[in-house]
Order: sequence, then structure tokens, then C-alpha cells
Amino acid sequence: MITLEKIRFTSTEDESGTQGGRTIIDGMNYTFEKGKFYTITGPNGSGKTTLAKLMMGIFPLTSGKLVLDGEDISGFSITERSKKGIAYSFQHPARFKGMTFRQLLTIAAGTDDENQLVEILARVGICSLDYLEKDVDAKLSGGEIKKIELATTIARNPKVAIYDEPDTGIDLWTIGPMVDLIKRECRDQGTTTIVISHNKAFLEAADQLLLIKAGEIAYDGDYSGVKPILEDLSVCEFTQTCEGEGNAGCYR
Repeated sequence: MITLEKIRFTSTEDESGTQGGRTIIDGMNYTFEKGKFYTITGPNGSGKTTLAKLMMGIFPLTSGKLVLDGEDISGFSITERSKKGIAYSFQHPARFKGMTFRQLLTIAAGTDDENQLVEILARVGICSLDYLEKDVDAKLSGGEIKKIELATTIARNPKVAIYDEPDTGIDLWTIGPMVDLIKRECRDQGTTTIVISHNKAFLEAADQLLLIKAGEIAYDGDYSGVKPILEDLSVCEFTQTCEGEGNAGCYR
């Protein structure tokens, strides 16, 4: 369980890079419960990814507290939060020239035991052991690098898993299996799962859906309740490509 207590984040720079900035997250309170699947959505610039980065420690809180299982982790570094059980999957995963998937997965899992690595591959839906020998570099497709990112996140069996727009750069046919995978891990491992997404598949799949607007929670409920609020946004069907985000089936 991870709790936000009046968290606030004010940037030191505005979007043009000049000093001044603005308040992006404004006194937010919320508790993400153990074993629940949350999707956070909202307009571009509303603070969704900033919120995720505050929880991981990529950005420092301006004020407020972040509490994990009763412990105040507000001042903890990214490494310290990772050791406490928080994992973060980036919208654009890093690529590492000269490193294989096997090496990266071994670091994430904390073991080089072949059987355990194979078990992780099976959980992610990777069938071939040859995949382990792939270099994690620019030659990988968007879908391949996303599978590797998911595998390294899952390998840690985190208490809290944060996925920042996991559907970015993947094809339409991969989205459904990805949603199923993340939900299954949430259920089987009891992971508090937080997905940042515009994608309708993730909005519908969530146990709890949060709509962020102007740095505040504008809605907290299920997908059916948020639909009227989203009516003023452009809706992309799964059979089309969203011009605004580059993803199929997303709100923009």
C-alpha cells in the first residue's frame, strides 16, 4: 500500500526551460491499496507522469509525504525506493549497447539461475530461449523492448509496479495480451499496480480509475462513471490510430 499525503510538486522551470515554473501536482491525497489495479488518465499536461515520477523518486516532492506500508519514504532515493519494493516501467525504455537481455534480466531478478529466468520469460509470454541472447540496443523493435521492460519489472516481484504508458510504440494486437499480463501479475503476486494510460483497454480493465486534471484528482471510480466526463475529449476507436497520441484506442 502506498499513500500520498498532501503531496505537491512545483517545477523550477517552465516548458520553455526558463526559470519560474508552475505547480503541477497540487496537494494530492490518495491511497493505492495492495493488490488493486489502478489506471491514471487525463489530458496531456495534467500531471499523470509527474505523479508517477514523484512516487518513484525521479522528481523530489516540493511538500507533503509519501508513505509505503506505514513508512515515510519521502526522502528516499530511487535506489532506496527500489529496494523497498517500488518498480517503474518507462514510457520509452532505455537501450543498452553491449548488454544482452540475459544480463539485464539477471540483474533485475537477482539470479542467473536458468530455470528462474525461463519462468519469468513464460510469465511475459516469451517462448524462445534465444530471446535471452538479444542485445538490448537500437536494433530491437518497439514491441520487443517493451517485452524486455515488462520482464525486468516483473522479475523483481515488486510491492508497487508503476507502468508509464506501457502501450506506447506497440501494435494494436499486443495491447490486449499486455493488459491481461499486467492484470494477472497484479492478481497472482498481490502487486499494487498503477498504469498511466490514455488507452481504452487499460481504462476498462482497471479496478479503480483516476482522472487527473490540473494536478488534482477530478474523478475516482470505474470506467462507466468516467465516460460522461470524457465525452468532451476526442475518442479513438480500437480500429483506428489516434493522431493525438499515436496509440490505438486512446483518449487524447
